[in-house]
Amino acid sequence: MRYLILLLLTVCSLQIQAQGLKKAFKFATFYGAVNGGNSLVDNNIYSLNPDGTINYDIISTPFDYSFTVGLRKIARLGYENKANTFYNGTENSFSDAATIGKVKGLEFLFEADYKRQQGVNYLDQNHFLRYVANDWIAKASYVQDGFADIKYFEASQRYRYNFNEKLSFNIGTSQRVSEAYGYNPLETEDYPYTNIALEEGYQYNFETDEWLNPDGLLVAENSEVWRAVILPEVLDEYVIDRRNELPLQWNYSLIAGFDYYYYTKSFWLHSWGSIIPLHLNTKSEYSYYTFNNNKQWVDYGSGLVLGYKLNKNLGFFLEGTYNKYWNRKWHNFSVGFNYVII
Repeated sequence: MRYLILLLLTVCSLQIQAQGLKKAFKFATFYGAVNGGNSLVDNNIYSLNPDGTINYDIISTPFDYSFTVGLRKIARLGYENKANTFYNGTENSFSDAATIGKVKGLEFLFEADYKRQQGVNYLDQNHFLRYVANDWIAKASYVQDGFADIKYFEASQRYRYNFNEKLSFNIGTSQRVSEAYGYNPLETEDYPYTNIALEEGYQYNFETDEWLNPDGLLVAENSEVWRAVILPEVLDEYVIDRRNELPLQWNYSLIAGFDYYYYTKSFWLHSWGSIIPLHLNTKSEYSYYTFNNNKQWVDYGSGLVLGYKLNKNLGFFLEGTYNKYWNRKWHNFSVGFNYVII
């Protein structure tokens, strides 16, 4: 299966060579941008001391920002708005996730977005190479959604059957590489979770009932605060660290899907979907197959773009994507109307 992925990348490289580098990158756009704005309003915190006095504190959230850099060559579909004068990284085209684009041949997207949202840093990445022919499809992609905590590489090779000019079906194989989703190191521990914190270097003062972090700094003034606030954070970091220590897991699966595209100036419907119902048992100790009690499971991804202009003034739209891979789910949607007054 690894050789299939290499073959896919080789085919894309050969297509670039056959078309010529200039033709392959014709109409491609390289862009970079920084966007930002204020985040949550400062939060006033009050607490009562044992002597009856009041403590007053302010929790400030730093401003939000994003730094985006990308390279894209994707033909716009009929319903998509004309691009802005400049790409600034905030564009959100649901159709980028579709199996098939507007044109045949090679299309690609490479985009990385480092952002801070409500005081938390995230890294989002969306990269793919897609080649669409009349009767086959090849695609390699890498997706990282920091907010949804999902990160994986996927390649697929599919046979394409054109039912008519608008509807096509596809079936083939999929190879995915990801961390060990489903693995929970806490399920293997048979002793109090506080012991995990002690093993990680946290310290407890029996005389004062205070908790210190591995650097010797006070993090909890008593055991009640420790159990309610600090210990959950320690366990969360412990799970992430143990999961990151494991090797990446390969998933070899059967994949099938469809793509439907209909467009007029007053009504359009674009829908697509892929289902991954069968998976090869790699017999890995940390594979999702193992964590799912050696049973098959169903992963899927789908998208819909619907628009209807009722008349010259009023129009409605519904757009969105929904994905479920392993024990992760993430989705985006947009729904609304436009009314031109005059």
